[in-house]
Amino acid sequence: MSAQAPVDRATDRSGVWRGLLVEYADRMPIGPDTPIVTLREGGTPLIHSEFLSELTGCDVHIKFDGANPTGSFKDRGMTVAISKAKEAGAQAVICASTGNTSAAAAAYAAKAGLTAAVVVPKGKIALGKLAQAVVHGATVLQVQGNFDDALDVCRDLADRYPVELVNSVNPYRIDGQRTAAWEICDQLGRAPDLHLLPVGNAGNITAHWRGYREYHADGVIDSLPLMHGFQAAGASPIVRGERVTSPSTIATAIRIGNPASWPFAVAAADESGGSITAVTDRQILAAFRLIARNGVFAELASTASIAGLLRMHEAGQLPRGATVVCVLTGHGLKDPEWAIAGAADPTTIPVDADHAARVLGLA
Repeated sequence: MSAQAPVDRATDRSGVWRGLLVEYADRMPIGPDTPIVTLREGGTPLIHSEFLSELTGCDVHIKFDGANPTGSFKDRGMTVAISKAKEAGAQAVICASTGNTSAAAAAYAAKAGLTAAVVVPKGKIALGKLAQAVVHGATVLQVQGNFDDALDVCRDLADRYPVELVNSVNPYRIDGQRTAAWEICDQLGRAPDLHLLPVGNAGNITAHWRGYREYHADGVIDSLPLMHGFQAAGASPIVRGERVTSPSTIATAIRIGNPASWPFAVAAADESGGSITAVTDRQILAAFRLIARNGVFAELASTASIAGLLRMHEAGQLPRGATVVCVLTGHGLKDPEWAIAGAADPTTIPVDADHAARVLGLA
C-alpha cells in the first residue's frame, strides 16, 4: 500500500489553526447539530531535537502537547467530550484528576457554559493545575485517597445523578486524543518508526495507536510505529501485572495504580510490537532537566518518554537511523516546583553593566 501525500490541514484564510473538530471534522464523531466547543486546541509543534538525535543515532522529534490551550494533551479529548455532552443536553460535567484533566474539563466546561466539578486526591495535585480548575470556576472536591478512589466517586456520581463523566473512560475523550497521531503523520509526512510516551491512566497510548491504525487503514501512511509506553516505577501496575494500591512517584500526572484503559494499552503495545516498561523517578528527573536545557520546558511526568528513550539507547534497543517521536504531554508550568528545587538563588548585583559582565564571565 502506498502512502498518500500528507494532508495540508493548514488553516482558514486568516492562517489560524481552527481546532480539532474543524480540522479533522471528517474523522470525528460530530454531526451538523453538534455544538463545537473549542479553544483551538491541537496543531502543536513537532520539534526536531538535534541533541537527542546526535546522542542516540536516531532522528528524534518531540511532539510538544504542552502547547495546547490549557497546557496539556487533555484538551484534545475534552473538546470532543464537552461538545458531545452539550449536544446531549448535559448541564454539568465531572471528572477525577491528578490535575491536567481537571484543568481541561474546567476550561472547556466554562467555554460551553456548563457547570464543572473536579474530584482530586487531597494534597496530591500540583498547584499550577489546581489553580487552573479554580480560576475557570469549577467546584473542586478533594478525596482522602488517591486518583483511583477519586475516579470511583465520579463513576458512582455519574451512574446515579444527572452529570456527565468526562474522564478517559468516556469514549469521546479517546476520539479526540487520537488526533495527535494524525498530526504527527501530517507533520512528518509519514509515521515514525517508534512512538514513545508516558503511561498513566493509559488512554493516550490507546488513542495514539488507534489513530495510527486508522490512518494506515485509509492509506494515509504505509507503516505503523512500535508503541513504547513508560510508567513510573512506583506507579507501574501494567508492568507489574497487578493493581498498585498506593502508587508513589514524583511524576504526579502518572501516579495511577489502576489505569482505566489498561487492557487497551496492553493491546496497543502488543499489536505494534512495542512495550510498556518502567522508568525510575531519578531517570524522569534527569530527563526533565536534560530536555529543559535543550529548550523545552515540559511537565515532569511527561518526560518519562525522554527517560525511556535514554534507557532504550543505553540498552542498545534503538535501531540506528530510526525516526522516533517522543510525546511530551504537558507544559512545565503545570508543576514548576521541580524546576525551582535545587536551583541556586539569583545573584544580586549593583546597577553596573561591568559587574554583570564579570559575573557572566565576559570580562
